[in-house]
Amino acid sequence: MKIGYIRVSTQEQNTMRQEALMEALGVDEVYIDRMSGKNTNRPELQKMMEYVRKGDTVIVESISRFARNTRDLLELVEQLTAKGVEFVSKKEAIDTTTPTGKFMLTVFGAVAELEREYILQRQREGIAIAKEQGKYKGRKPVVSPEFKQVIAKWRSGAITAAEAMRTLHVSKSTFYRRIKQQ
Repeated sequence: MKIGYIRVSTQEQNTMRQEALMEALGVDEVYIDRMSGKNTNRPELQKMMEYVRKGDTVIVESISRFARNTRDLLELVEQLTAKGVEFVSKKEAIDTTTPTGKFMLTVFGAVAELEREYILQRQREGIAIAKEQGKYKGRKPVVSPEFKQVIAKWRSGAITAAEAMRTLHVSKSTFYRRIKQQ
């Protein structure tokens, strides 16, 4: 069976190009994730990895749609290989049934990871420049109207810090930082 895996980074992005490719290749089953590929915690990827059987072929449009770092890529392909499943990436023309394909998989995986690192670096640089220009102030703080009342209860011992954090829907670090700020 031919199994297709499609990923876009956000809900707003379009999957049509990748879906058209899968249709043209005669893929039997398609799994689509609409989220970042920075790790393998993707629901449709996990379903696909559980679903595939010996003799199946997993097809992706490009390596970057499957995994964003070399370690994840190689681990996923190793899991597929252990199940007797082939892996094909159309853009890079990689087929893991050949020694050359396995070698190229490693090379292109490293390139995809480098690309991801460049994206993150440019993002950090852009934020730093925006901060210098006063255009970026970070995330707006979450303000709870009941903050003072909850803190008063906590200080009086009526509730625990954990209960206060749950009531305010804040993390431990946010809770104590806001206490310090008052």
